[in-house]
Amino acid sequence: MLILLPPSEGKASEGDGPPVGELSFPSLGKSRKRVMTALVRASKRRDALDVLGLTSGLAGELAKNTALATAPTLPAAALYTGVLYDNLGLAALDAEALARAEESVLIFSGLWGVVRITDRIPPYRLSMGVNLPPVGGLAAFWRPVISKELDRLPGLVVDLRSATYAGAWQPGSRSVTVRVFRDGKVVSHMAKATRGEIARALLHQPTQPATPEELVKTLDSLGYTTQLTAPPKLQAPLGAGHSPVKSWNPRNT
Repeated sequence: MLILLPPSEGKASEGDGPPVGELSFPSLGKSRKRVMTALVRASKRRDALDVLGLTSGLAGELAKNTALATAPTLPAAALYTGVLYDNLGLAALDAEALARAEESVLIFSGLWGVVRITDRIPPYRLSMGVNLPPVGGLAAFWRPVISKELDRLPGLVVDLRSATYAGAWQPGSRSVTVRVFRDGKVVSHMAKATRGEIARALLHQPTQPATPEELVKTLDSLGYTTQLTAPPKLQAPLGAGHSPVKSWNPRNT
């Protein structure tokens, strides 16, 4: 099973390890270097905030971007913070669940493409939704190289990404996209929390679901009310897979 996560805007302020070296999925190395070079240049521009879609209150983040090549690093598991990651609680997983997370959790990134939780990376600021000169739209840039790498990985794909990051890889019919609803509507804060809880719960399962139907049964057994629906017809040619699993957490309703 693969569990796909977005990154978070909230990140640890600094690392404590050596500068970034080889990461998981080394075939992405040239693309990572290209994006990093473009990000460093963009972050030095007078209009850097506009180019990167940042507010004036985030001007301090530009310095992190310009120092990427030499900045201290930390594991992705410790770098990303925020509601989803707080509820996932990687640091508090037991040994068996942590081993599953190291194997199955993939974090998508506008800068790195996709990383595992053990990869050491520095703090940065770059959304997958940015049109980064001269690279262009990052989701479109990353899609072919990520697809070539991840299409070969086996197993059910549980997609907990936001729409911005989902554009970087479409896993096809073996995937299930999880959407969280409250009173018939998606509520962003609650959805992030519930996605983190779902990922954590799945990592604690000794037997991993292998099909969308098994995933629904697993979530039902964990106290979630779920409904598996087919993807919209317009998405079918894109191989969007089973989308979505609608999930309600009784504790949040």
